[in-house]
Amino acid sequence: MIGHLQCVVLDCSDAPGAGAGQVLAFQRVDDHRPPLWPDPGRPQQLHLDIGVRDLDRAHAQVVDLGAELIDDGGGSRSWRIYADPAGHPFCLVRG
Repeated sequence: MIGHLQCVVLDCSDAPGAGAGQVLAFQRVDDHRPPLWPDPGRPQQLHLDIGVRDLDRAHAQVVDLGAELIDDGGGSRSWRIYADPAGHPFCLVRG
């Protein structure tokens, strides 16, 4: 197994705090434009955080499956951002 779903993160104009239990995170985005379903010019906006034990091993696995590393944080943080083969972003998070 590569990893497990850690949380789902939704882009929004305001980022309220999350409660206890299963995590649903909200990420403040300056100039947020909410989606207009089904307008492709204003698509749904969310990404998955996948918790992994070994970030380097998980990196190799997802790249082998067709993901593209789009932001490694300069190697100074505990997560990396990828795009799946269709361009949807997701994060691998060490933890």
